[in-house]
Amino acid sequence: MKKDVVLNVELPGVRLFKKGKVRDVFDLDDKLLLVATDRISAFDCVLPNGIPSKGKVLTMLSSFWFDFTSDIVPNHIISTDADSFPAPLKEHTDLLAKRSMLVKKSEAIEIECVVRGYLSGSGWKEYKESGEVCGIKLPAGLKESSKLTEPIFTPAIKAKTGHDENISEKKMIDLIGEQTGRAIKEKSLAIYKQASDYADSKGIIIADTKFEFGKVGNEIILIDEILTPDSSRFWPKDKYSPGKSQPSFDKQFVRDYLLTLDWDKTPPAPKLPADVIRKTSAKYLEAYTMITGRKKL
Repeated sequence: MKKDVVLNVELPGVRLFKKGKVRDVFDLDDKLLLVATDRISAFDCVLPNGIPSKGKVLTMLSSFWFDFTSDIVPNHIISTDADSFPAPLKEHTDLLAKRSMLVKKSEAIEIECVVRGYLSGSGWKEYKESGEVCGIKLPAGLKESSKLTEPIFTPAIKAKTGHDENISEKKMIDLIGEQTGRAIKEKSLAIYKQASDYADSKGIIIADTKFEFGKVGNEIILIDEILTPDSSRFWPKDKYSPGKSQPSFDKQFVRDYLLTLDWDKTPPAPKLPADVIRKTSAKYLEAYTMITGRKKL
């Protein structure tokens, strides 16, 4: 691939706060800097190849959605303009441009706020076994990828293995309290409704998505990323057909390729061929363009 791919971010003199599968987070005392690399993970393993433009898509799409939903809930963004970042970051402007967000520090609420408008993934698996998802009874006879009558809120927590573990709303309230629990449920459903209606008008179905919230003082704010192909299932509306898995705007090409290999899904992960990298990059960019209407990042 001729395009530059950013796999690791080093900012001399700036303290690394946390290194995730995709994001490197830096501590600027009263603020954080979130930098989305082009790393990609599958089956909980970070792959050796990066996906061109992926980090920029995640950042710029999140920025679009944070602005779009700011009437529902405030968020952690201070700026996505690398030219305006604090002095220690000035010499890294080219690296940080369009792939980084300067954000408020907050106390994370340790709940993955999942909203499902369609029956897919772990929700479909749970429904097949019990007719329920996270303790919510659903009608009999639903198919894989069926649209639900109303979106449902299905919280999760991070398990020790790294996989998210679905929990009931009651367990969530036991963990974080009723007032906070009710608030993040209400905000999650409102964001999903507003965003999915908009995306539908652009030809994309948001099948499900995940939000994260934090607190600054007593105020609940939206943090992390929002409504990206990494945190959501985006399906092309014109190809939607319930009763099976759907084509999607994410790392589907990566997963499909890895499933053809004799690989036990433990590190080290195998390298990706050029055509899988190219197709995956194109899908991320296509989702960005369809949603924002912008031809370029």
